[in-house]
Amino acid sequence: MTDVLDLGAFDEPVLVFGGPYGNLQATRALLAEAERRRIPPSRLLCTGDVVAYCADPQATVDLIRGAGAAVVMGNCEESLGGGTEDCGCGFAAGSSCDLLSAQWFAYAGRALDESAKAWMRGLPRRIVFTLAGRRIAAIHGGVEQINRYVFPATPAADKVAEIARAEAEGVIGGHCGLPFTEIVDGRLWHNAGAIGLPANDGTPRVWYSTLTPRDDGIAVAHHALAYDHQKAAAAMRDRGLPAAYADSLETGLWPADDVMPEADRRARGRPLAPAPVLWRHDAGRRKRA
Repeated sequence: MTDVLDLGAFDEPVLVFGGPYGNLQATRALLAEAERRRIPPSRLLCTGDVVAYCADPQATVDLIRGAGAAVVMGNCEESLGGGTEDCGCGFAAGSSCDLLSAQWFAYAGRALDESAKAWMRGLPRRIVFTLAGRRIAAIHGGVEQINRYVFPATPAADKVAEIARAEAEGVIGGHCGLPFTEIVDGRLWHNAGAIGLPANDGTPRVWYSTLTPRDDGIAVAHHALAYDHQKAAAAMRDRGLPAAYADSLETGLWPADDVMPEADRRARGRPLAPAPVLWRHDAGRRKRA
């Protein structure tokens, strides 16, 4: 395993996605979208959890590996690759998600071959690159805690501290499943959301993002992605996976949201429309000069 993978410098758009979760239909749609946007594999970045709730863990891993996207190790890769007893998602013991995870985690462990598990074990815990002169680090949850939840309502000071730990000017995170972008103290905190499960907003859409260099900064845009969610849900039911997550693909609502801060829970069922954000070249630099 490589703790940190450096992708080098880019001066063209980077496409970011998180949480394929074994959702083969959504992963195919995402890769088709990257092709439509003419973004090559060298500028595709996944924030981890390639396998989780959905029906096709092995096929999804094969597809992501074949596509050549850079992938950060998520807690699911750490757990499945390491042969641990649970997903390490950070759900409260005895909660609905904790009880449901035992079912899909056991299924995923049986479905994955040793090559897939070895690939998971070898993934980096952090990926760094430079875009338009800005050093950006991609992690799954937190730098030191792989399953740390960082939500929109997580205090800004916590985000600033994580960015400092990442030794970067901006962080691309995953794990929480919600798409959002925040400029904190001139630094970037960005989560592309997940493509394997909706964003708890009452729609079946899933999310990815693009980071595009411009003369005045980096334009960060969130994009909703439609795919054959009914086929993905049917595949889950056919394989006897938890109905609550199969239903979620269709309703757009999570089975439970107890891991979320109260302010984010209040947004449940409200269709998301994240505004684009411009991370200006001088943001955070003028005050430190």
